[in-house]
Amino acid sequence: MKDILVVIPVYNHAATLREVVERALEVHEQVLVVDDGSTDQGAGVLERLPVRVVRHAGNRGKGEALLTAAREARSMGMAHIITVDADGQHDPSEIRRFLRAIAAHPKAVLVGKRDFQAAKAPLSRRFGRAFSNFWFRVQTGRSVGDSQSGFRAYPVDVLLHLPLREKGFAFEIEVLVRAAWAGIEVRDVEISVVYPPGDMHVSHFHLLRDNVRLSLLNTRLTMRSMLPWPHARLPGDPEEDSPGVSILHPVRSLRILLKGDASPGRLAAGAALGVFLGALPLIAFHTVAILFAAGFLRLNRIAAIGASQLCMPPLVPAFCIEAGYFMRHGRFLTEVSLQTLGYQALERIYEWLIGSLFVGPVLALAVGGVVFGIAFAITREGRVRSSGQG
Repeated sequence: MKDILVVIPVYNHAATLREVVERALEVHEQVLVVDDGSTDQGAGVLERLPVRVVRHAGNRGKGEALLTAAREARSMGMAHIITVDADGQHDPSEIRRFLRAIAAHPKAVLVGKRDFQAAKAPLSRRFGRAFSNFWFRVQTGRSVGDSQSGFRAYPVDVLLHLPLREKGFAFEIEVLVRAAWAGIEVRDVEISVVYPPGDMHVSHFHLLRDNVRLSLLNTRLTMRSMLPWPHARLPGDPEEDSPGVSILHPVRSLRILLKGDASPGRLAAGAALGVFLGALPLIAFHTVAILFAAGFLRLNRIAAIGASQLCMPPLVPAFCIEAGYFMRHGRFLTEVSLQTLGYQALERIYEWLIGSLFVGPVLALAVGGVVFGIAFAITREGRVRSSGQG
């Protein structure tokens, strides 16, 4: 574990910093303190401790402190950093848990999942974590136990090569989302947490300013997650987003998607979701609805969007309108004119809606079944080929 660096960013936590560093040194000998422009003596309390200290002339924000740590770690030949907050909330002895997790999952970003129940965490902390976890799932289609925790382990390459823009507290949200987009595994590590009494706890989180920044970040990340072009990946990553996915070439497209972490079942479910939502009269909102739903349900967005193209006008909407008209009147709509499709447009939309509730599920099941069958056959073919080569 010589290539792992424990990093403690600090800004005006002189009262707790020395104890945190001493306890970290009991577990791991490589410790770096990044003093982000402290005005309360800061890293000056670490006299005669065997730690490396880097100082910012002024306060730049926690995100910038972590990037400074990553650059310093690279210059020292380190492959990973473990970040521990300086305010005393984290138990440095639990660095051991991260060391074991790094050995088992060296390419993953590891996030400490705080035990809020044992710590009797304030309601505001519980709500904030749940809210942040929800948006992480929407933006990435993945789940994480504690997206706001500062006790983490990063491969150094993740911090140095992803396009990270945030500099303050929002940095820790952004790096998780962009890591997930890059195909990097994000794993939980169970940790404890301590909340000192209110008059002893020093927090630099500004209720209005930082909440606004987090809201703007979530808006930006959510919108970016819906755009069709590939996300940034780490240099040398063999998994590249292929531009060859097309509904016109379903078998080739499924082969490409199966090279990632998609399974036949998830691809089929994603395709079925895309068809069902594509059949609904969500005029001008189909793509947004499908991307949002697929992301939240952790289904393949490309499969969902691709399959939804089967529902483009006029064929599927016409079937839905005919089905809805039949449900209302007991007969099919046979007259297509300015009167029926123009002046009675609202009625047609209503019929489209009720018809889609029948046509959508039926078509979704059919398309999902076909996708599953083809994907399963491709997967089985790959396994047979691999066993033959072995």
